Amino acid sequence: MAHLGPGRRRIAVPVGLALTASLAFLPSVAASAAPLGNTAGTAAAAKPDTTGPKLSYVANLTTYASVKAAKKAVERAGGTVVTSYEQIGVVVAHSQNPDFAKQLRAQRSLFVSVGATRTAPLQTVATTEEGTTQKLSAADAAKAAATATDGQEPLEPNQWDLRAIKADQAHKINDGSPDVTVGVIDTGVDDTHPDLAPNFSKGQSANCVGGVADTTDGAWRPYPDGSDHGTHVAGTIAAARNGIGVAGVAPGVKVAAIKVSEPGTSLFFTEAVVCGFMFAAEKGIEVTNNSYYVDPWLYNCKADDDQKALVEALGRATKYAERRGVLSVASAGNSNHDLASNAIVDNTSPDDATPVPRTIDPHVCLDIPTQLPGVVTVSATGDQGFRSYYSSFGLGVVDVAAPGGDKWQVPATPDANGRVLSTVPGGGYGYKQGTSMAGPHVAGVAALLKSAHPKATPSQLQAMLKAQATKTACPEKVYDATGALVDAATCQSKWGQTGYYGYGVVDALKAVK
Repeated sequence: MAHLGPGRRRIAVPVGLALTASLAFLPSVAASAAPLGNTAGTAAAAKPDTTGPKLSYVANLTTYASVKAAKKAVERAGGTVVTSYEQIGVVVAHSQNPDFAKQLRAQRSLFVSVGATRTAPLQTVATTEEGTTQKLSAADAAKAAATATDGQEPLEPNQWDLRAIKADQAHKINDGSPDVTVGVIDTGVDDTHPDLAPNFSKGQSANCVGGVADTTDGAWRPYPDGSDHGTHVAGTIAAARNGIGVAGVAPGVKVAAIKVSEPGTSLFFTEAVVCGFMFAAEKGIEVTNNSYYVDPWLYNCKADDDQKALVEALGRATKYAERRGVLSVASAGNSNHDLASNAIVDNTSPDDATPVPRTIDPHVCLDIPTQLPGVVTVSATGDQGFRSYYSSFGLGVVDVAAPGGDKWQVPATPDANGRVLSTVPGGGYGYKQGTSMAGPHVAGVAALLKSAHPKATPSQLQAMLKAQATKTACPEKVYDATGALVDAATCQSKWGQTGYYGYGVVDALKAVK
């Protein structure tokens, strides 16, 4: 999960509230704000303090407040407007005023919530991954190619994951439509990769880092020293069937890159992710894949003013995207957490500074975008069908499951590697594991469904994903982090769902039938 957590983007490292009614707010007319009270007037007259660290903020407007009035309030409080989204009533700003958020929150006629999107100044910090990519050697590639049968891509013999969801059978019926695009909101995608170039959509790609979409040619690519995460995800979704390398779950659809990760850290901050969802909505993207959690908080608690504002802004953005026809798919995370429990120990937040261990209730402290309404939440499985040892889960939280890889569940493939093989920058291929790898399998199946049912709404696509999933009961045993088989005591069943698999493992073949 910005990280890709051990199950998601940080790529795999463990690496975030019940939304208020205002999340549904989508102003159609910008009305004037009510007159400011004495407090606001005094704040406007006083010169703001600029001695604090430079931070980024999101300010969420009330239903009838105008963006113009909000921008003026931001400037009076010592802030600089970075961008604004009148469609959802959100303003992104920078400020060095230590009391910036407090001063804006006092103006209740204008703002519902205001919060800093990070705890450290705007600069790079270190981060980690949950396991490095295992690059595929020339010798292993040749070994796989030697076993490929007619109709298979050269490296497809190693793609146990495609066969697990019957994607290989689905391709004999329909590869997906080029009129459907999956947006990879991630660390960037190498569109020059020979397996991705045929299906890449430049016109629907951008770099949203900082909160403003940059559509300059190539801006969406990974940083030179950056992560291969987004490129790997893109290959799982839509690597072309072109006689080269691997095949994606939906090799006939388009894939776009929306880069939202910070340079040097691969952290995903709110302003960038909001930009990503808004860009996808405005560019006609049908499905987005979100294999990350929004930094710096693994879980965002509404009791905290800053975290409450982040959830508000992101909830507005995802709801707007859904209304514009976008189905969003997100990874459950790699922390092996029960998202339906009453207490979880979060010892990684904030991840842009010194973490402070805390115990949270995931019912009110959310992993975002994973736990936002309308978002499809995905857990990970391995070759044997067990939940992957690292995958977070939760009855009523996880919607569906898909292959994410598990080094302990070893497949009968040429490489005997239980991780997921896909594209990496520079024209290569590599293995990764995580719920980050499970999400794109579901995004690919959703793209196949959208190809077969072009008029289907996001909610209808989600309903089809669940209805067509292969029902999977709670197992008796499951692998733990050491590779030992232990009792699957944490798996619960109810309402035709399980905590490990939701409604079941997605089925690509049913999607095209």
